[in-house]
Amino acid sequence: MKKTNNENSWVTYVLKCGDGSLYTGSTNDLKSRVEKHSSGNGAKYTRSHLPVSLVFFEKFPDRSQASKREAEIKKLPRKMKLALLK
Repeated sequence: MKKTNNENSWVTYVLKCGDGSLYTGSTNDLKSRVEKHSSGNGAKYTRSHLPVSLVFFEKFPDRSQASKREAEIKKLPRKMKLALLK
């Protein structure tokens, strides 16, 4: 079954957590994934750092490219991540 997020598009996203930390992930249904994080049913990290808000996202045509971008962002120092968000 295809997702409603432009059917086959994937997204790499960054959330800002309640303590100011940043969480990066990727999904093919951004709205649903952010809702899961916000409700405490998302990643283990975000469950203990609520509330979260979406501060950045980029679209990709497939999972592979979205995952590669996720890994790139996760490797960035915090200062560069914050610059990316502007």
